[in-house]
Amino acid sequence: MPQRILITGANRGIGLEMTRQALARGDSVTAACRTPDRAYALNALAGGHDGRLAVIAMEAREEESVRSAAAACGPLDLIVANAGTLNARGGLTDPGHTQDNIAESLMTNVAGVFFTARHFLARLHDGAGTRSQGMPPRIAVISSQMGSSERAGTTAPMYRATKAAATNLARSMALELAGDGIAVGAWHPGWVQTDMGGAEAAITAEESAEGLLRRFDALTMETSGLFETYRGEPIPF
Repeated sequence: MPQRILITGANRGIGLEMTRQALARGDSVTAACRTPDRAYALNALAGGHDGRLAVIAMEAREEESVRSAAAACGPLDLIVANAGTLNARGGLTDPGHTQDNIAESLMTNVAGVFFTARHFLARLHDGAGTRSQGMPPRIAVISSQMGSSERAGTTAPMYRATKAAATNLARSMALELAGDGIAVGAWHPGWVQTDMGGAEAAITAEESAEGLLRRFDALTMETSGLFETYRGEPIPF
């Protein structure tokens, strides 16, 4: 049965490809990004999908922007908190770690997940009457294996910290929302050939998005709280 999906950060990379693949399989997608008028590749998807794509403006790190976007959104079956940013790749002495971009990274990668879940939660409840039987409403957090304490490294320490926090937040939400029958998971999308991942990355956005959508579909209340790769491999936290 087709699903109703919100994807944040949908204007490029994995978010754009998840949007493309979800539409191709018959889902309806609310695609959120900062500046829809500049999201040329995303807007190009609007034709030929019977009005199943809605592109909306939303700044994930600003709560009022998220609140307004959620108020204008229809019922949902799945929230994909994908919006994210990498502030700097080096270690402690990398001059790219400035106060301002650290703040942006924390607000986007952590608070953005929180705000998105908080304000679109009601849209998951709205979809209850028309949802496919056996598939719970779900929240998918795009994290990274770089946020695993057992896979610590010397690169991008602030990015790693934000992804550790996002995974921790996903697990907290899984516990809090269990009584409402809402499943939550966190996923590592792979090292992907995007602006963030770089051209030398291991997999394409197409491979990552296909795997992620498949794993989102497999999420149940029994597996809520998981942290795994786009291929379904558990990640130690």
